[in-house]
Amino acid sequence: MGRRCLKPLGMLLLASLPAVTTESQAPVSADEKTIRALEEQERLAVLNEDIAALERLWSEQFIVNNPQNEVSPDRGAVLDRVRRGLIRYSTFERRIEAIRFDRDIAIVMGSETVVPKAAAAGSPPSVQRRFTNIWRKTGDTWRVVARHANVIATK
Repeated sequence: MGRRCLKPLGMLLLASLPAVTTESQAPVSADEKTIRALEEQERLAVLNEDIAALERLWSEQFIVNNPQNEVSPDRGAVLDRVRRGLIRYSTFERRIEAIRFDRDIAIVMGSETVVPKAAAAGSPPSVQRRFTNIWRKTGDTWRVVARHANVIATK
């Protein structure tokens, strides 16, 4: 009997979406320009601990698989981490490597480098991460509904 090769569900879902847009490709659609601008606003809001901006950019249903290997189930839980100083950076760089659109959904993937403001003794001065942000458009407004960020292990 022959062996069947099944693609994981995630691969099937991504394969059904339109072609990916990367930094090196042009032209850039109006939606991509909007998402890139919103990604920058979100990055700056995190860096500046700007709760009002984060409330505007993150959906109430925002869910995060965070770099501490925990799930933050909603916007309030993530904002609580900001308020308690658990999300505090002196620098935060984000490199968008790909954006993919499907109707009212934008999937953004790339890498980030953060430098915590108060690093614990023995912790690295900067942290390299991979990230995925998922934006959903409701009416004319885009908001982040989900995020996954994981730390890249150092050698």
